[in-house]
Amino acid sequence: MRVRSGKPRRRQAVATAVAAALATLAVPGCTAASDGARGSGEASGTGSAATASAPTAPPPSPIPSYALSSAPRTIPAVREHTPARGPGWKPAADARVVVPPGNAAALADEGKLLAGELRMGFAETAEPRPGDVELTLGAKNSGPPESYTLTVQGNRVRVTGPDEAGVFYGTRTLKQAVKSGGSAPEGTVRDAPAKPQRGLNLDVARKNFTVGWIEDELRRMADLKLNQLGLHFSDDQAFRIQSDTHPEIVSTPHLSKAEVRQINALAARLHITVVPELDSPGHLGAVLRAHPALQLRDLQGRAVKGAVDISNPASAKLIDELLREYLPLFPGAFWHLGADEYQALVYRDPQASFPQLAQAARQAYGPSARIQDLAEGWLNDRADVVRPAGKVPKAWNDGFFTAGVVQAAKDIQAEYWTGKENGARPPLEYLREGRKLVNLNDEYLYYVLGQPNQFTYPTGKRIYEQWTPLVLRGTTPVPARYAAQILGARLAVWSDLAGAQTQAQVAEGIRLPLAALAQKVWDARPPQPAWTEFKALADRLQPPS
Repeated sequence: MRVRSGKPRRRQAVATAVAAALATLAVPGCTAASDGARGSGEASGTGSAATASAPTAPPPSPIPSYALSSAPRTIPAVREHTPARGPGWKPAADARVVVPPGNAAALADEGKLLAGELRMGFAETAEPRPGDVELTLGAKNSGPPESYTLTVQGNRVRVTGPDEAGVFYGTRTLKQAVKSGGSAPEGTVRDAPAKPQRGLNLDVARKNFTVGWIEDELRRMADLKLNQLGLHFSDDQAFRIQSDTHPEIVSTPHLSKAEVRQINALAARLHITVVPELDSPGHLGAVLRAHPALQLRDLQGRAVKGAVDISNPASAKLIDELLREYLPLFPGAFWHLGADEYQALVYRDPQASFPQLAQAARQAYGPSARIQDLAEGWLNDRADVVRPAGKVPKAWNDGFFTAGVVQAAKDIQAEYWTGKENGARPPLEYLREGRKLVNLNDEYLYYVLGQPNQFTYPTGKRIYEQWTPLVLRGTTPVPARYAAQILGARLAVWSDLAGAQTQAQVAEGIRLPLAALAQKVWDARPPQPAWTEFKALADRLQPPS
């Protein structure tokens, strides 16, 4: 091939020199001597022997290649994950959980808890280091309540949310990701609950559950991002909280006020609200044993189990004294007033069977008022007691009546458990009235000790595969247009036959149902993993006892 001029040769020489220079920069250990070895023997003065003895540069290390990450494996599953390429994050010996000084008062508890769980250090600093987990509060309205963003990038984790609860739930996701997969995957999680009320209801009246057991359940609930513990502490069998105004009604054993404060303090640190329930005007057998004069009796003089005579002003006085005593003991936003199964109303002809109640109803609410109006007025009066303390009142759905002179106050949340009572009202009636409901469907969510009255223990599989918050009664969901009025759900433990199971058996019995419930109230969409996969994850994250 003929070469027209020297330019091609000069270009080739320049290209060779540039390549050599780049190689020198890219490969550590390249030296001037090795550059000289690329010339001829005459230029270097060493000849071919020198070239042969020159050190050979090691090849460059390959840049690691990562597949796109997958979402962390958690219960409940995260609602949104943006994948990325990278090694992810795992705790290291010298890594810390850090919070900026401006957030220390709000997030120190969350940071110290996570640090202890992951065996890391903790620090208040605005300068996180590689390997650290940073917890920060975003602007107050930067996302929905209890939402969070968790970002794993560059060997760091950052969790931020508009409130403390959201940041806390981000730490639960991080903890579970490490426990389920050994590390938190690269990428960004954006997450928030579908329902604002999510939790467990516990009957401590008919079975004494120890403080340690309750605290263990609170910790398990927190990891599942559940935020309510209903505490039913008074029933026909026992009254389980210390009282200074009426010590004569208190059963043995019971929770002292110091123990109740201890439970509330732990719950608050775990962003769980304790919802106390002092049930009335029924389910008051323990109170009536000390105050028999308040017992409701029918026309024949027969005592009505658990029911106080609501025509007697002394009945309201006693209950209101207890409510006012306990209001400061429970700092949460809700108070459950019960109002279910008032036995006077299950008689075939209540007006004839209880003339004293019928007369009191007419005197209070007019000539057309009936006993149901007197009972509804009782509920409203008790709600008036708790509201000034900042409590949102709740009551069981069978404490709400229609076609009467008196209606339950609109702000009382109905906790819907059954449609099987006399004169059953289906959930649609409540929803059409604009009432807000919490789902405690006894078909799926009732764990009744001993399984009396055709109750069977709920299973996680059945809740996971069949139930949604829209299924308020039986197995049929209400129309989705009412979803916003359904505030959430709780799994309910009822101690009808207290000796049927030990505390340990109850804990294991509700483990999977509680995990399934947590999934369904956090994300309204059908869950993607099959039950077998979900159960395996639940067993890994919260092993069987």
